[in-house]
Amino acid sequence: MAYGVRLHISGPRALFTRPEMKVERVSYDVITPSAVKGVLSAIHWKPAIAWHVDCIRVLNPIRFDTIRRNEVGSKIAPGSVSKAMKAGSTRGLYTLVEEDRQQRASVVLRDVAYVIDAHFSLTDAAGPDDNEGKHLDIFNRRLARGQCFQQPCLGTREFAADFEPAPDPLPDPHPDLDGQRDLGWMLYDIDYDRGAQPRFFRARMVDGVIAVPPPDSDEVRS
Repeated sequence: MAYGVRLHISGPRALFTRPEMKVERVSYDVITPSAVKGVLSAIHWKPAIAWHVDCIRVLNPIRFDTIRRNEVGSKIAPGSVSKAMKAGSTRGLYTLVEEDRQQRASVVLRDVAYVIDAHFSLTDAAGPDDNEGKHLDIFNRRLARGQCFQQPCLGTREFAADFEPAPDPLPDPHPDLDGQRDLGWMLYDIDYDRGAQPRFFRARMVDGVIAVPPPDSDEVRS
């Protein structure tokens, strides 16, 4: 972890949707490694680097709220998009929100805060001008200034994530998080090299800390 980073992520609400829930959205107990990579990439990403999550520290007690949200019930078919691209026109390519609106219940997390340990590695796309120190400096500078390419989110776009350098020293975990807790199988990441195949790992939290295995570990399964 020679080029590791540490940051603090927080927000009033979060929704890290469990894929096994088909109709109503239900959040995992904590942020997933996949969601963490989304936050890191929103702050700094280039084809030359790949992010890897090492550790998730949960700072606040795990609490849920049930809310109702308006969602669009369908999406535009890929075939319609292809036809529009071939025709060079977006005529007829639209969705009427007022006619396709659905109200759905969601079980979301309330008042979340995490400290993340992560690191990056150079990819095959790295050029002669890319080196670890350069990208580490860029990330730390953007993190300190609160800069991002797009607003990072806590699972879904309507739940924006606040981010900043992690406090030093780290705060003690909340007493509610003491002990060991099996969080079950959790989404690790989507492997786009294998046709967008989801990968999972068994998440276990000890005193508020979740150790995330490396992507090539036997603990990570498809």
